[in-house]
Amino acid sequence: MSDSAIAALNSLLRGTSIDDHEEALKLANSAIKAAKGNPADLTTAQHTRVVALVKLDRFDDALRAIAEGGAALDKTCVIEKAYALYKAGELEAAEQLLESTGIHTRGMKHLAAQVAYRAEKFDKAAELYQEMAENHEDAMYGEENDLRINILATYSQLEMQGKGWAVSEEHKKLSRDELEVFETAYNAACGSIAQGDFAKAAFLFKRARDLCEASEDLSEEDRKSELAPIIVQQAYVATKLGDLEEAARLHEEVVLSDISDASTKAIAQSNALILKSENNPYMAQRLADTLPVVTGNDRLFEEQAAIFRRNKYIIELQAQKFAGVKSKTAKILSNEAEPTISSSKCDLGALNAAAASELQIGKEALRRIIPLLETRPTDVGLLLTVVQLYIQLQNPAQALNVLEAFFNRLEAATASDNNADVRFAPGLVALAVALYRQQGRYSAVRSELAKAAAHWQSKQKAASSGDSLLREAGIELLRSTHPSDLAAAGEAFTHLVAAQPDDRTATAGLIASFATSDFAKVEPYLSTLSPVEKLTSGVDVSALLDAGVATLPVVAPQQSQQGKKRAREDDGETTGEQQKQQQAAKKQRRKRKLPKNYDPAKQPDPERWLPLRDRSSYRPKGRKGKKRAQEATQGGYVKGDEETLELAGGAGSVKVEKANPAGSGGGGGGGGAKKKKKGKK
Repeated sequence: MSDSAIAALNSLLRGTSIDDHEEALKLANSAIKAAKGNPADLTTAQHTRVVALVKLDRFDDALRAIAEGGAALDKTCVIEKAYALYKAGELEAAEQLLESTGIHTRGMKHLAAQVAYRAEKFDKAAELYQEMAENHEDAMYGEENDLRINILATYSQLEMQGKGWAVSEEHKKLSRDELEVFETAYNAACGSIAQGDFAKAAFLFKRARDLCEASEDLSEEDRKSELAPIIVQQAYVATKLGDLEEAARLHEEVVLSDISDASTKAIAQSNALILKSENNPYMAQRLADTLPVVTGNDRLFEEQAAIFRRNKYIIELQAQKFAGVKSKTAKILSNEAEPTISSSKCDLGALNAAAASELQIGKEALRRIIPLLETRPTDVGLLLTVVQLYIQLQNPAQALNVLEAFFNRLEAATASDNNADVRFAPGLVALAVALYRQQGRYSAVRSELAKAAAHWQSKQKAASSGDSLLREAGIELLRSTHPSDLAAAGEAFTHLVAAQPDDRTATAGLIASFATSDFAKVEPYLSTLSPVEKLTSGVDVSALLDAGVATLPVVAPQQSQQGKKRAREDDGETTGEQQKQQQAAKKQRRKRKLPKNYDPAKQPDPERWLPLRDRSSYRPKGRKGKKRAQEATQGGYVKGDEETLELAGGAGSVKVEKANPAGSGGGGGGGGAKKKKKGKK
């Protein structure tokens, strides 16, 4: 019995092709029972069972079978175990297994590239695929086409991550043969989406759909399965191009049952929901909650998951769920120990600010959001929200102060490559440069660009995300006449030329930087530029000299509005004399207004500047008139009884007032009797 089972299995394994994996699994189980006590036959039978389980997509059972087989089977089934872990969604375990055993065979390289791709380590996947594409010695028949498809898919994902600089322009180019395969056309269209070229993406998706529909190698079921994601992407591109009717029509063509990939199905449902434009935010939230949650190996990529999460939070904000959005986003952001410029994290920072301000704008929003900067001082999304609010309030100076404070915090923090990369991120540097230029601080512009260029030059990679910044920094520094700025521009262009020798802009910048200071560095690159004779071959110098210097027409200055009256515009051109007359008229003083009863012949009163009581014409009220006023003046002379006193020694006599008797009234002090007021009878 045991010999017959093993013989049947050996006969099956010697077959040229095995399509019935259920039969293979059944025979392998029988052989395992019969081969007990025979290690060689047992290992073969167990290996066969593992392969059959993998072919039947029973990955958990395959992993269980490997664990039951012991160390010998575990050593034999390395690639099967790694593949089962990959399909089960345990990407980290699969990666560790491949690295521990070593990636030696071509099959293991394919699997390692797939694991890296699914783990969103696209730079590593691209490196593995490119290595296999360049090595044709042990390549299988038809493998070249599959490699090109996977390479283009990896390049598209790198573009999505903002790492398009990691792919050379030569590798991005599509050949004519590649446009004849719907998979490569589809992946190239996805790359165009990442680059923001939706018109090109629409053309490539249409090309991919036509090729897929015309393919004779696909069964009807496979054709429907391949067409579904193409149509979903076509609808997305139509939405981005503003053709909502076409997008809705394409979504009607999508049959969800034809989509085998769970993530693609979830994306199709989400996009269809957005196109419905539900005006009721509470109903939109209920519909969004019905979208499926994708897990396992079919889960969404981080970029896709971030969009789903962002849409969900936006709908909740519209439904006034401010506290919930604030707590959820704050919890995710709290897990970020270091600053990041990831778009998904920046979106969360902005959404958290919107929830904290309860969708307020202007000064009220700033009053609520600015305190958050104290708790999350390195949140780039929150920072950009505050800067944008200040700019909307026409306060760019304060926006620049907030941005500079953020830069200072990063520079003062513990030195790390991540902090420095965020500090000199091209987008943040461009924002600072724009604000400096708005205030006319051009020296600050050059200083900021020089520091950013020095940082990105220190990177060891031949190409990096700072290449675009280096190019712009070099061009800006070339406008300066200071030797240090020209030297910094030269260093930036030297780095670019070393990374991309065919970059003519970088070569020209290098020559312009060192032309007056170090001709030895310039000389090797002179031959790469177009000669002056070629550039000026079509220029007629004599005709230019005969034509003279062109002058621009003089534009009449616009008249300013005064109050609600609008100045009338002259039909003819304003001459220089008329402009002088207008300027003289503007400088004329206004005529002073005169009183209504003003008489030019009448002499004005010379005492008009004196107080009223000091004028000679003043007459106080009362029966005694001025006489009474003189007598009542405090400190004045008061008439009374007088007596003459003789001075001693015969020196003469003096008249003095006679003293009043005690208790009598008179002009004396306050010791006299008080007068009583007469009451009314």
